[in-house]
Amino acid sequence: MTPPSQPAPAVTPRWARRKDSRPAELLDAALDCFVERGYAATRLEDVAARAGVSKGTLYLYYTGKDDLFKAVVRSNALPLIEAFKQDIERSTLPSAELLARFFHGWWQQIGETRLAGIAKLIVGEAGNFPEVTRFFLEEVAQPTWHLLGAILARGIASGEFRQIDVPTATVVWMSPLILKAIWMRSIAPNCTEVEVVPIERYLKTHTDLVLAALRPMGGAT
Repeated sequence: MTPPSQPAPAVTPRWARRKDSRPAELLDAALDCFVERGYAATRLEDVAARAGVSKGTLYLYYTGKDDLFKAVVRSNALPLIEAFKQDIERSTLPSAELLARFFHGWWQQIGETRLAGIAKLIVGEAGNFPEVTRFFLEEVAQPTWHLLGAILARGIASGEFRQIDVPTATVVWMSPLILKAIWMRSIAPNCTEVEVVPIERYLKTHTDLVLAALRPMGGAT
């Protein structure tokens, strides 16, 4: 007996597949524009052109430049912050190893990526766009400091680290990494004759100094 023929699987039309992926394409194009041109100089028509759509199409997804910028930051930074958070919460590594892993992971996922260009944008245009700056501080910078703070608190609780002012330390110890990321996207490309410390040496030295400061009093040297 010949089995009944099965209906052919539905095929999503190409135009529908493009529509489904369009928000991601717009965000990717917007990230490039913001990093290359800054916030003030980025125009929505330029973002739309880079994404291959009309400006009107962009407005179907985002109400304006402020809305688009926030979507760019959230789509790129917040999943990374959540992944870091879960990694810290689930880790069974000694706190010193977890700290080193966090610094290296931050650089690989943020410091050497286009997201560093967003940090440069914020520093350069903070005075003209305070609301954008506040948004970045509240949704990216402060949660990142809290991640480092969680590692420090973990190490203090276990006796691996000495007691310190955790909120202050998180800002002090993230600042060199943020400065390095901004430096590599601003000064370094224009001063190629100046020797730049390789990032692995930079990260190792930074981590070593932080761990030395965290060593319990009377601990091994």
